[in-house]
Amino acid sequence: MANLTVEAIELTRLYGGRAAVSDVTFQLQQGQVLGFLGPNGAGKSTTMKMLTGNLAPSAGSVKICGIDMMEHPKQAKALIGYLPEMRPLYKEFTVDEYLTIAARLHQVPSGQIKKAVAHAKERCGLTHMSKRLIENLSNGYQQRVGIAQAIIHNPMVVILDEPTVGLDPIQIRDIRALIKEIGQAHSVIVSTHILPEVEMVCDHVQIIDKGQLVFNGGIDVLKQQRIGNKLLVGLRHPPEAAALRAIPGVTAVEAIDGLWRVQFAEGAQPHEAIAQAAVAQQWGLYHLAPDQTSLEDVFVQLTYHDAATDAPAKAA
Repeated sequence: MANLTVEAIELTRLYGGRAAVSDVTFQLQQGQVLGFLGPNGAGKSTTMKMLTGNLAPSAGSVKICGIDMMEHPKQAKALIGYLPEMRPLYKEFTVDEYLTIAARLHQVPSGQIKKAVAHAKERCGLTHMSKRLIENLSNGYQQRVGIAQAIIHNPMVVILDEPTVGLDPIQIRDIRALIKEIGQAHSVIVSTHILPEVEMVCDHVQIIDKGQLVFNGGIDVLKQQRIGNKLLVGLRHPPEAAALRAIPGVTAVEAIDGLWRVQFAEGAQPHEAIAQAAVAQQWGLYHLAPDQTSLEDVFVQLTYHDAATDAPAKAA
């Protein structure tokens, strides 16, 4: 596939015989923004280190634009731009000085460095900050400088670790818009703990837990999983619960906060039947909408493990 930029194949990393990451496999194409999620200790940082070539896998492989990271590390790493959570900034330099050094480190040809610096500043909204010392910039602008160094050599893959942590709401909005803009020309991997951020900037989502992928799909699939098979129904003159359960397709009914939560069978669509029954029986229908599960709840459902499953190990 010509536009395949990242290919992780059965990535595994062992620490003292314990698998921190186990058989992680996924692909990323040009123009995609991937949200990489996971609770603390899930193996997210280990996976990121393997993707960037900072940690060798115990098994499996990483290919960047078809180049194997283990066989040709310099060529593969040259195609990656990386912003770690701890920004690699030299704060005593001006923005221009730092980005010039970054361009040289990324082996941008000497004759193209000035143009590369100007282009990175323009994309990141830093042109008017060229002569400012980095230490005198706000947290948000320092983050922009960090992103600028990651894209200054026009890499095919940009990896951003917690890009909006510690920023104020306006800065977060600006950085999210920048990530979406970068994602139009590059492949972007965003590692984050901020769940709403995934829906705002990503079109593909991966959730890792205990070293294994527990979700790998498009953002539309995740949104569909949130909708599920439940409705919230508001009735001014509610009947007995049995009357709602008698509607074809309805499997369970629960009163909650003045509304009815109506669960229905897979493939059933009882919406119209509920409305018709409400009109015929004069129940006073005023609300009928899907009962969406929050993104946080979906995350917990995918990563939650009953403590009892660990009990045998602890007892041993």
